[in-house]
Amino acid sequence: MTASAAQTSLRKLAGNGAARRIDTDEIGVDALVGHAGYAVRRFQIWIFQDFIRTLGDVDIRPTQYSVLTVIGANPGLSQMAVAKRLGIERARLVHLLDSLEQRRLVKRIKSKTDRRSHALHLTGQGETALAKFKRLAAEHERHVEARIGKANRERLLQILADFT
Repeated sequence: MTASAAQTSLRKLAGNGAARRIDTDEIGVDALVGHAGYAVRRFQIWIFQDFIRTLGDVDIRPTQYSVLTVIGANPGLSQMAVAKRLGIERARLVHLLDSLEQRRLVKRIKSKTDRRSHALHLTGQGETALAKFKRLAAEHERHVEARIGKANRERLLQILADFT
């Protein structure tokens, strides 16, 4: 399928049942235009795609970056604390930490106070990698600013601050 074919959709014409191809940008979304959730979700899709494209060479996804950043800023946090702070399901975080540990970016150290939990730390390699990831993430943020403007980006961050 060509890129232009991927950009098109089928839509029934009233009356004769025939279908015609139209560009997806021409498809009306009716009341969705006024729904904040729809707009936020569409923006999130764009944000994630740009983040993944910008950090693609280092193979880091947005959630992995968030986990590494929180661990880097708070060495020794428990898995439960990271999961709660970032709103990640515990089972998903365990899987994510397994992959980061396999890449030698994170290490789990058994807690001295609670044998059931682990303290999370970046490895030396993880600290070096996170510094690079942060530089690339800053480039991604410049893409966001270029797309929506500096003032709008700052305003958006202010609006969303209550949710972070």
